Amino acid sequence: MRKAKQVNSDASSLRVIPLGGLEQIGMNITAFEYEDSIIVVDCGLSFPDDDMLGIDLVIPDVTYLKENIDKVKGIVITHGHEDHIGALPYILRELNIPIYATRLTMGVIENKLREHNLIGTTKRKVIKFGQSINLGQFRVEFIRTNHSIVDAAALAIHSPAGTVVHTGDFKVDYTPVFGDAIDLQRFAEIGKKGVLALMCDSTNAERKGFTQSERTVGKTFDHIFQEYENNRLIIATFASNVDRVQQIINSAYRYGRKVVVEGRSMVNIIETATALGCINIPDNTLINIDQLKNYPDDRIVIITTGSQGENMAALSRMASSVHRKVSIGPNDTIIFSSNPIPGNEKAVTRVINELEKKGAEVIFQDVHVSGHACQEEIKLIYALVQPQYSIPIHGEYKHRKAQAGIAKELGIPKENIFMLESGDVLELSEEQAVKAGKVPAGAILVDGLGVGDVGNVVLRDRQHLAEDGIMIVVVALDSVTGEVVSGPDLVSRGFVYVKESDELMDEARELMQDVMDSCVSRGMTDWGRIKNQIKDTLGDFIWKKTKRRPMILPIIMEV
Repeated sequence: MRKAKQVNSDASSLRVIPLGGLEQIGMNITAFEYEDSIIVVDCGLSFPDDDMLGIDLVIPDVTYLKENIDKVKGIVITHGHEDHIGALPYILRELNIPIYATRLTMGVIENKLREHNLIGTTKRKVIKFGQSINLGQFRVEFIRTNHSIVDAAALAIHSPAGTVVHTGDFKVDYTPVFGDAIDLQRFAEIGKKGVLALMCDSTNAERKGFTQSERTVGKTFDHIFQEYENNRLIIATFASNVDRVQQIINSAYRYGRKVVVEGRSMVNIIETATALGCINIPDNTLINIDQLKNYPDDRIVIITTGSQGENMAALSRMASSVHRKVSIGPNDTIIFSSNPIPGNEKAVTRVINELEKKGAEVIFQDVHVSGHACQEEIKLIYALVQPQYSIPIHGEYKHRKAQAGIAKELGIPKENIFMLESGDVLELSEEQAVKAGKVPAGAILVDGLGVGDVGNVVLRDRQHLAEDGIMIVVVALDSVTGEVVSGPDLVSRGFVYVKESDELMDEARELMQDVMDSCVSRGMTDWGRIKNQIKDTLGDFIWKKTKRRPMILPIIMEV
């Protein structure tokens, strides 16, 4: 690989600090620091794991940015997916810094900022492809790429220490539905000038070959429209995949069908894309959902959210017969135009089963192409950029490891390939690249309106309650003598069905009476010690009887 251009040996190092996005697919955010300047690339969220009970969203910990806010010059966004922009409304409440993004990406961000009443306080600038912006010591250039949302960009981040190319999420699509193909020429030009490091999308790094063009899905839709000409078609896809929606609308227009768009996020993005000229909808093609009854089934296509089995999404509500406007029947053909995100397989299967029970036919194969580069496209970018160092990003460890293997295969020395973790600080210069400690990084949990107020202790309690339930012991003590005035009374929730466990509850009550008698007779007045005595004794008793460990909550009242 070509080496980066020479820089002065006394120059400072460029610090690359990923704050998220390296242990999972989601929550992408990376800080770049050079002397007195920090820029942030992307600011995404991830969705909660199954064991994060009650949690709505997970956002990155930006303590390091807060501590160095005087250095932070702006947030540069690669594209408009939730895993790259979803945390912005939460982070911007604490860090009021400018946002730089391309046209549709900014449109999607502005929708989000309006919802959170941040539009008036957030400085925003729309950047065109090929344009550069100066942010402190950095110059950031936006390079056109292709992805499953329009206006995706890669970034060339120029600093006095050298240039880093950050691909964002990308694929190489020579025949995109909207706009131009990826600007491979610009990647090559930057590569010839010398690139210090490449930070490349790893999502599909385990897959051989090339990712198919988005246009191939359009041909599949045409076949489906032809084959199911007498059925009502309901197509579920990602709200943000504007190109996919465009192709469905093209096929609908070709086959004389009206289109209904259902699902709030889908409606918002299509309105934004239409206003910005990123989607072309022929006149009299879109109709309101209330007009469905005016058309026969074979004249209708419904484009909906819910391709991932989300509980509250439109398709899930249709499957559960709780959608107010659409009832599923035997004359419906439902198409899942997406692959389940890892972890969503069960939810998707549940929705498919419900739909098929209602007599509908469900198609979920060969109606989707990925928005991420496979191995040959990743190799192409490496060959064009010729980086000195490789930093695989965007993916779980196994995905990034697969990309590290590709980089090694292409001749990058093993010591120049860095498998970072969130919070790692990588100092880069022409002479060397070294890991130089860590900064605070991790996950902040969003539950309702609470941001960060649910931590590991609360989650552990929720898991405990979910697995074994709770036993509450209520005792009233005389404030003067310390004698038991009433109780102990036992209340059980999620542990056993009390009406069928009289014997167990009676024994537990007697045991608690003995414990209280013992505490009173010994003159024990420390409520903490009394509560521990209750917890330990009742916990041992229940374990012996049931092999369960419910949460035990003693409540002592003074009267």
